[in-house]
Amino acid sequence: PTYNNDAKVAANPIVTCAKLIYYVIFAFLYGLVGSLANLVMVNSSWTKNHIQYLWKLSGKVHVVFPPVDTKSLKVLPLADRENMILSIGQFRPEKDHTLQLLSFAKLMENEEIKKSDVKLVLIGSCRGEDDRQLVDQLQKRARELNIQDNVEFVLNQPYPVLKDYLGRASIGLHTMWNEHFGIGVVEMMAAGLVTIAHESGGPESDIIQSPWNERTLDYSNCTGCLASSAEQYAALMRRIIKDGSSSDLAMKIRENGRKHAEQFSDEVFMNAFKGALLSSSLLK
Repeated sequence: PTYNNDAKVAANPIVTCAKLIYYVIFAFLYGLVGSLANLVMVNSSWTKNHIQYLWKLSGKVHVVFPPVDTKSLKVLPLADRENMILSIGQFRPEKDHTLQLLSFAKLMENEEIKKSDVKLVLIGSCRGEDDRQLVDQLQKRARELNIQDNVEFVLNQPYPVLKDYLGRASIGLHTMWNEHFGIGVVEMMAAGLVTIAHESGGPESDIIQSPWNERTLDYSNCTGCLASSAEQYAALMRRIIKDGSSSDLAMKIRENGRKHAEQFSDEVFMNAFKGALLSSSLLK
């Protein structure tokens, strides 16, 4: 999926062709300039693969994961969570909140789910009028799917409000395709949510490396879940809710996810950043 092409551009083959030519030239110049770098730091192994391909670098690209405040989140309780599904992130088209609504609607169609007990909360910031219009469209979509009574939008709230939701929710939802890293995914894992992230980009390559699904027999090392379609998201959510927020499965994923999130702490970032600098020729 792509969110960068205006509808008028996509409908005009001549303009589309011109834009593709522009991207080819830009990629060539981008790679040429990048290949001159003495030291390159990227935020995930997924990004590293792209940079190495475009910049033709070998041995000069270091993965330095962004710092995440896991320390304040790991004190939140793991057990007795509400049947709340939480999504955190800015309201931008590429975050694909629509997929979250479609997934939740499919979940609510399941007769095993007591609809009055389940809620989807989308919490995030709006940068301007375009984002506000997107929220209006999402609210309209929720009404069309007849899930508006179970969906809550929380906009532009301070961090303590987000932390309160992170301490109550049972499931974390992430649906952005090919996100380079995914700080929100790490925050949800550190907070103890059973996190279901999109099966692509940084979340797949670095964050949820031991995913659980219904075919997994041994979940002792699972740190979260991966999905790419509304059906997959709904099936994973249904199982976690059906078993209960404090089931053996849920608790094991919560514990493992929180432990794995420590790999992205502030301390790990500082050590990796210093290590990359010291290994380069910049300080020699």
